[in-house]
Amino acid sequence: MRDWLSHRVVAAPNATALVRAADGEAWTYADLGRLVEETAGRLAAHGVTPGTHLGVHLSPRVGYVGLVHAAMRLGATLVPIGHELTPREIGVRLDRADVDVLVCGAETERTAIEGASGSGIPILSVDTPGGTGNSGDSGDSVAEDSEDSGDAVNSGGSVSSDESSGSVTALHDPDPESVPTPSWEPADRLCVLFTSGTSGRPKAVELTAGNVLFSAIASGFRLGVHPDDRWLVTLPLHHAGGLSPIYRSVLSGTTIVLREDFDPGEAADDIDRYDVTGVSLVPTMLTRMLERRGTLSDSLRTVLLGGAPASEGLIERCENYSIPVYPTYGMTETASQIATATPEEAFANPGTVGRPVFWTDLTVVDDEGEPVDRGETGELVVAGPTVSPGYYGDPDATADAVDEHGLHTGDVGRIDEDGNVHVINRLDDRIVTGGENVDPGDVAGVLADHDAVRAATVLGLPDETWGERVGALLVPADVEDAATDDDHAGDETNPVPGSAGTEPGGVADGAADRDRTNDADGADEDSRVENADTDADAERPTDPVESADDAGMAGERAAGSGGDDPEIDGNAPTDDSDVPAETDTPAETGSERAPPIDERALLKYARERLSGFKMPRTIAYVEEVPRTVSGTVDREAARERLIEEGVDPEIPSGEFDRAGFEPADPEPVDETDSEPVGDGDSEPVGDEDSGSVETDRTDR
Repeated sequence: MRDWLSHRVVAAPNATALVRAADGEAWTYADLGRLVEETAGRLAAHGVTPGTHLGVHLSPRVGYVGLVHAAMRLGATLVPIGHELTPREIGVRLDRADVDVLVCGAETERTAIEGASGSGIPILSVDTPGGTGNSGDSGDSVAEDSEDSGDAVNSGGSVSSDESSGSVTALHDPDPESVPTPSWEPADRLCVLFTSGTSGRPKAVELTAGNVLFSAIASGFRLGVHPDDRWLVTLPLHHAGGLSPIYRSVLSGTTIVLREDFDPGEAADDIDRYDVTGVSLVPTMLTRMLERRGTLSDSLRTVLLGGAPASEGLIERCENYSIPVYPTYGMTETASQIATATPEEAFANPGTVGRPVFWTDLTVVDDEGEPVDRGETGELVVAGPTVSPGYYGDPDATADAVDEHGLHTGDVGRIDEDGNVHVINRLDDRIVTGGENVDPGDVAGVLADHDAVRAATVLGLPDETWGERVGALLVPADVEDAATDDDHAGDETNPVPGSAGTEPGGVADGAADRDRTNDADGADEDSRVENADTDADAERPTDPVESADDAGMAGERAAGSGGDDPEIDGNAPTDDSDVPAETDTPAETGSERAPPIDERALLKYARERLSGFKMPRTIAYVEEVPRTVSGTVDREAARERLIEEGVDPEIPSGEFDRAGFEPADPEPVDETDSEPVGDGDSEPVGDEDSGSVETDRTDR
């Protein structure tokens, strides 16, 4: 098959392909075809050929869309590199994906030069080299005219004057070459997308033309496609959640409305201004749009909500205002959606991400990798033609992730008797306390369900006796009334599982960050909801998704930064005694504090719904949950707040059974040598990167 845009230009040359939200300028498919033909010719003149790994380090703009299709026109593999990344992070990705040529703009030229330093990778700018060019688009051309063309790129694809990638060449020099149209096979590598890797090594996910094609078809089956559809793209184009609609629109012949910079009020107005029928969002973005505008235009037919779990309060608000929300779960590794709920399913069954999309097989397996029965909890494993062939240049990671059942998502979930998928949290978010496994999503959901709690984040804290203890960071319900809308615009969302990454994504159409936090509740997200893969890469101030792909992916999906846990302070008990009784040592017990809620009532409520070892042993109260700039829970900040401010619940000794506040008994100790008795498998070991899950409750 040829590149998809070539087919669409022949089939519907006068249909509107693209609208720039900032000014309303529009391109037909014939216009877009000419832009892509010119861009592909200029890239070819700089040595881009079939098989070239073409890195794109740009902020969202019309020219970026042209580069996406130009890469396919040339038979090259697209490698999006986040425009908000640091030079070090860029360098890692360039090396990992074997990028041959890097395209930047005026706003990313400096980081491109520093990131590619010493690599010999040629750098091409769509603007005037030297950082003085206009970072906007010049109508029907991807590049700005320039008097200063910089150093030329030779036919071998390297900067002729310098192998250190210290200089930049204007893309528009020299004149474009004619471009033969290569043929694409389903197994050919279309793009390489990165999972977030905020607390670990980012993985380069290979997606084939077949992966993306089957994903687009499956999405169309679930969401429906109308000839007059207009999809608002607000997510970063280096996430699956932002990139997937670009490919889907050409396959379906629909229109993309591109918002280059996300602003909640402007994005909400775009929907009304351009009669938008569909949009991919992460929950934080939707919440902020609703806070600014109250509701959204009735032109909307689809709000694909991924990249993190959506709270019950947000879903209820959508139902009350007739907003057609489709909660979705996906990963960068699955080219976006794995499961997506229709509005009817979402409203009737809060917390579900619906059924698997067409062609997707989803299995739940236990710790031994064996499938479990319907309704039982385990790891989600996905198989089907949308699943990536693996991680580029990393056969070990690929082998670890794939077995006879499919791709192990790393997300904990279940499939109920009706076939609906529920995502609880990341597998590595599990807390192991005294040898017992605790899924943070279960605990966060119960705590957030209490009327006195607006939001709950649950994570593991190091504990000398139990290995880990359950910690809970709580936002009291009355905080919502005292705060402004802007203060808590994102608090209804719970970033979750998956490497979407995600997609952003995630996954609002992508995958959520695999490192991000998972949500339960009230809301259980990862994943990544459609990825927002919603991967989703959550560390930069200009990135509204988190993410990810990883998404989630989302993603990857998601996603506070990792790292070593700070040393826990003296508030953490180090023995197996009962809940601390009130004493005359307030500095140690926190007896002088005034909890903003009735802790006794809260813990009694929780104890009736949770096993004793799942009960929170450390609690801290905050006005809002710490978040990354992309809206996901900042796990390290949350952990630090718990360590610095958390205290043991003030429950008089004997009010609850000891079993209600303690995990399983630790291994008995041989007093002769003070070593654990037994085979050692139960010896508590502190997990320095335990995960967290957050759940919100609103509209109480």
